[in-house]
Amino acid sequence: MYVVGGVRIVGFDNERGKGDHCHLDGEQVPYAFTNVEQLFEDFIAAVAARRAP
Repeated sequence: MYVVGGVRIVGFDNERGKGDHCHLDGEQVPYAFTNVEQLFEDFIAAVAARRAP
């Protein structure tokens, strides 16, 4: 989870009843989990995109 000022900016989740999804900028969107390595890459890319000037 990437949090700025107490607000979740990026998070990936697998909640019962909701399945795989991610939280990006306050929005919840579906996420197709394939493996841990891809999840890590997707997380790093999502954070980098939000930290870029």
